[in-house]
Amino acid sequence: MPLDEGLALHAAAADVAGRLGLPLLEVGTYCGRSTILLADAARAAGTVVVTVDHHRGSEEQQPGWEYHDPEVVDPEVGRMDTLPTFRRTLHRAGLEDHVIAVVGRSPRVAAVWGRPVGLVFIDGGHTDEHANADYEGWAPHVAPDGLLVIHDVFPDPADGGQAPYRIYRRALDSGAFAEVSATRSLRVLRRTATTPAA
Repeated sequence: MPLDEGLALHAAAADVAGRLGLPLLEVGTYCGRSTILLADAARAAGTVVVTVDHHRGSEEQQPGWEYHDPEVVDPEVGRMDTLPTFRRTLHRAGLEDHVIAVVGRSPRVAAVWGRPVGLVFIDGGHTDEHANADYEGWAPHVAPDGLLVIHDVFPDPADGGQAPYRIYRRALDSGAFAEVSATRSLRVLRRTATTPAA
């Protein structure tokens, strides 16, 4: 995540955590870079971040793909495992007490989640299947006046994949969210209605 996008994410998290005091939720932990931004904001507001990831990597992080990192492959099972790296990231940042890590697939966790959150940050799988499942599972949990933040939104297909852009458009078209800011590929939307996010 570029610096300006990271600063925009932190500012949005700090604002909503300070206003609503609710937990912040992240979909797509990977190694924890964005988690520490959210956790710093949560710590200052006296709340927590819940971060959800299966820690096996997204499609583009698998062997043979552009973003594959062989250093996060577990040699014993031969599959990616970013959980140890994520835990080290939190430890180095001194933020372990401000993060609840849930290891599991986002739609399954969302299906049993039972409370509103101040912010949902969607930065998980970038296929239509995964992006839509993240949106459908978590957008309904954004509290009134809370924020939905979506990463890797590229209106021009030449710049990147379209699944995050499509859920961004879906959120706006639902009438439940309005755009607050755009920083490169990071979009911040505010929950403006109790209308279900379609």
